[in-house]
Amino acid sequence: MDILIRQARPEEYEALGEVTVRAYVGDGLLDADPAGYYIGVLRDVAARAEDAVVLVAVREDGTVLGGVALAPPGSRYCDIAGPGEAEFRMLAVDPAARGRGAGEALVRECVERARALPGVRALVLSTQPAMRGAHRIYERTGFVRTPERDWAPVPEVPLLTYRLEWQPGAE
Repeated sequence: MDILIRQARPEEYEALGEVTVRAYVGDGLLDADPAGYYIGVLRDVAARAEDAVVLVAVREDGTVLGGVALAPPGSRYCDIAGPGEAEFRMLAVDPAARGRGAGEALVRECVERARALPGVRALVLSTQPAMRGAHRIYERTGFVRTPERDWAPVPEVPLLTYRLEWQPGAE
């Protein structure tokens, strides 16, 4: 299956929001309560697109397989990024489309775009301990664990952190 990675279009926001919720709920990372706060955040792709670059993985026929938000320095979507760092959030691939490379392709596109941002020398992310498949992607693409930066937005949700650093101007 050919997968295209590009910036999400407004007409894809609803589908991407649903894919993201399906991935998080399906993996047992969130309660399926439709009134839950983070469910609403995951569905609101339009809000992410106002302050981050929302990337989407689509099949040739336009079916949305997954997506991610790349937050440049200073974005309200940066939770842990410091000076000279961009951050990506809400990486999700539809459970029915996993194992075909969409997640890794989204991560690689985040890296490429972050490297092109002026003054950015690293890309960071937070992930839940149960997201083992995602951890394998991060490690394959060169990210290293940064346990000293692990944190919890709420006590029952511990987050692990990863970072990928490059030299300015390095290819």
